[in-house]
Amino acid sequence: MTNNLTKPVSKRLLFALLTITIGVEIVLYLSGFSLLAGTIYDAIMVSSFFIGLKLQPRLSDGLQKTKTMLIRQFIGAFLLFILGSTMINIYSSYAFQDFSEDYEQYVDAYTEVVPYEEPELEPGQPIETVDNMWEVVGEIDSIGYDIFTDILAGLEEVWRLAYIILILLVFKRVFPRRWEKGGRDIFVMLALFITSVLFGIDHTLNSVQSWKYEVGAIVTFANMGLLFGFILLWTRNLWMTVLVHSVYDILATLSWYYYEFIVEMAAMVLLPIYLVLMAVEKNQQLKKSIETVVSEEIAN
Repeated sequence: MTNNLTKPVSKRLLFALLTITIGVEIVLYLSGFSLLAGTIYDAIMVSSFFIGLKLQPRLSDGLQKTKTMLIRQFIGAFLLFILGSTMINIYSSYAFQDFSEDYEQYVDAYTEVVPYEEPELEPGQPIETVDNMWEVVGEIDSIGYDIFTDILAGLEEVWRLAYIILILLVFKRVFPRRWEKGGRDIFVMLALFITSVLFGIDHTLNSVQSWKYEVGAIVTFANMGLLFGFILLWTRNLWMTVLVHSVYDILATLSWYYYEFIVEMAAMVLLPIYLVLMAVEKNQQLKKSIETVVSEEIAN
């Protein structure tokens, strides 16, 4: 896999990789001070989809999977992330109480809905019908924007893969002897660790908080990034990792506004489906092995 990831990169692709890595870091920082920078960040995230189309073949290295395998792997990756993120959140709530409390207050304030109050009428004033349509439209607009940003957040995995490729290319150039001797897994793990730390730092670039909050946020989101990185390398499928990231963020947003335990409910629904798909896949593999043995015996 490392050989395929570190194949020669054209100047155009190198420029694209630097844009969605270093460029995004700069724009993300400026987005805390400029609405235009935030818009540019969204535009780069959208354009990263097309860059991902170029990077996916490097990651998959020609590996083909059936639809059943892809669905099972997606559910397994999603369940793995739910379990891992739950453990991370529990750890952070104890180890970084300032961050945990401030983050909960931020969510409560962000999703606070101001109830509509009927205006007081003066004596003799006719009652006017009030159309609450615009309140509904405003709520849909707010939640819709959050879901849009959640979808874009999934494309951050293109950013991660771009970083991994660039870091591996640097390692290949700086440590040529070690690279040629093999044992390149250590380079992949180092690249994964570096990108995870950057993932955590990026979640604090456009905010100004106390150092306790910043440290808690960096460690928490770095661990989340590490989980996404493991899923990326395990599945060797960029788009599956993007989907896991986006779906989780969307469910988290819905839990903010509507159903607090929707993520856990999704896990309970998906777990039996995953077990059924595993049983079906094993049954198919068993049938294939039996058919192979029978065909060999007939041939002999």
